Amino acid sequence: MAVYMKWIRPNKVAETTIIGVVLMIVSVVVGPMVQHSVLAPYLTFNQHQMTVLLALYGLIAAVLPVWLLLTPRDYLSTYMKIGVISLLAIGVIFVNPIIKMPAMTKFIHGGGPIIPGKVWPFVFITIACGALSGFHSLISTGTTPKMIKNEKDILPIGFGAMLVEGFVSIIALIAATSLNPGDYFAINVPPQIFARLGMKVVDLPVLSKAIGETLAGRTGGAVTLGVGMSYIFSSIPGFKSLMSYLYHFSILFEALFILTTVDAGTRIGRYVLQEAGGYIYKPLKDKDWWPGIIITSIVFTSAWGYLVYNGSISTIWPLFGTSNQLLASIALAIGTTMLLKRGKAKYIAITAVPFAFMIVTTVTAAYLNIVTNYLPSGNTVLIVFSIIILLLAVAISIDCVTKWIKIYRELHSQNVAANFETSN
Repeated sequence: MAVYMKWIRPNKVAETTIIGVVLMIVSVVVGPMVQHSVLAPYLTFNQHQMTVLLALYGLIAAVLPVWLLLTPRDYLSTYMKIGVISLLAIGVIFVNPIIKMPAMTKFIHGGGPIIPGKVWPFVFITIACGALSGFHSLISTGTTPKMIKNEKDILPIGFGAMLVEGFVSIIALIAATSLNPGDYFAINVPPQIFARLGMKVVDLPVLSKAIGETLAGRTGGAVTLGVGMSYIFSSIPGFKSLMSYLYHFSILFEALFILTTVDAGTRIGRYVLQEAGGYIYKPLKDKDWWPGIIITSIVFTSAWGYLVYNGSISTIWPLFGTSNQLLASIALAIGTTMLLKRGKAKYIAITAVPFAFMIVTTVTAAYLNIVTNYLPSGNTVLIVFSIIILLLAVAISIDCVTKWIKIYRELHSQNVAANFETSN
């Protein structure tokens, strides 16, 4: 798409869009044919191989110009996301699925088979995207400014994206809770752990057969949404025979969100490494210096690739959630500082209140995750990373609070002086 619009048919957005959307749909339709072809053995990878391939994709995406990969992929995926979200919403309204998951389970007090902590504070580092997201604060300062023509576009893009993501989360919850609890946990935990829960699968064998894949032990959440939505759609007349396509379309839909985190996140990490490394070696700050771009991209990709390669959903996700929400806290703290410096003190509650809640909640969750999750399992690397992240976040927060007090005292002194002059 990028090559077509840049060199073959410049500025022909409509043509490029049609070609991209058609090819995307064709790829989904042709997928099962490839799966059962002679190419299948060469395109079937285990978890570690997929991790390496994903890291290589992140490396390439971080190095390539934004217009060549990120912009067209995000643009094309927008159509995919809007289309799937609309279909999912219509399906939920039409089918009106029964919620089978109980409102409360014993796991609200901790000891869950996926994330071991209690609902508070662990839910805030488990559901780690949305309105309070450090990742989004980084993206809004890194890649988003390169993709807009006017600053006024930021409001509908940023606020609109939060609304859409919130809507997707509601649909995902409906999909997950419409499954039988035994089926849900059989999908989301390893078989050996599920065997200890004392639960039984209900519809999972039938769903696995209809979808054409083994669904048990497919942790991470993506499969749950795909299965849940396929299960909902199967109740619509004429859709039952399409469950495999519906499932894989849902998986592709989720992959677009994941790839955004991988490619844009890796690029942002490269920016940060270049900026920080520039204080040690000045050429690294040059955004056009290719050795610096490649070296920092390799360092950053290798770091997260190592964690994913040697970790699991129950170890990596809490660390991701912790760092993400602490970044969100830092962004809110910096936002509060900027409001005070610009004389907009009447608005600081908008950023200061969620900052106070998030910093307390996330620090508590990070501490509990270390002592209840990482220490018992001996994850020394994750313990070290967690402690470093905690210390940095607390240091930045203390620095911001100190500045708030200083700015407040300066403003107070100015007001006193102004009142004194007025009275005289």
